[in-house]
Amino acid sequence: MTVAEPDANLRHLSGGRAVRLEYTFELAEVTVPRFSVEATEGIGKLFTLATLALNVLDTRERVELVFHGLNPEDPAKKIEAFRRILSSSGTKWSLQFDPGEGGSVPGSSSYYQWIAVGRRK
Repeated sequence: MTVAEPDANLRHLSGGRAVRLEYTFELAEVTVPRFSVEATEGIGKLFTLATLALNVLDTRERVELVFHGLNPEDPAKKIEAFRRILSSSGTKWSLQFDPGEGGSVPGSSSYYQWIAVGRRK
């Protein structure tokens, strides 16, 4: 996506070098929705992400998420909390959790872990 596209907006925040990318898309435009969450985010973000994932799973078979953080154990801790929140939802379908790739980003202090969440039939 480039800044010239109508649904993309690139902003520099408060005079610093930080950049925020905002974009929109239609759920119908993607086969497998993907989301990201920083492992340093509070528990409130996990509840928000869990409800978003469950809402998407009402119309899709699976979603993929990447959890990332500054410490090697951060992604795994947040994924476990996320799993507990999702598993307590009482949905009419059971959930399947499949771990994906994980590791660190070379030249940085960032660690990540992908996970796919799907509906079990």
